[in-house]
Amino acid sequence: MYVDLKERGFVVRRGLKFGCDYMIYRHGPGIDHAPFGALVYSAGDKVDPIEFVRAGRLLHSVRKKLVVAVYNRGKVDYYVFSWWKP
Repeated sequence: MYVDLKERGFVVRRGLKFGCDYMIYRHGPGIDHAPFGALVYSAGDKVDPIEFVRAGRLLHSVRKKLVVAVYNRGKVDYYVFSWWKP
């Protein structure tokens, strides 16, 4: 995921402080705020849904969207989560 995002022009940093694996910036820390926090998984990983809730709530509180990146056979699929209000 790191290499894929770098090739797409994003700046990627560790996201432990925000409850996720990585923070994704358009330009970089100190230049802009990261609009996304990412959790990274391999295809077939067993995931406890509460991980999404925890990361999503923390990221939402700092106005960032949750991205779930799934690595599968050399390809990365990205899923972006945002809060929905009925």
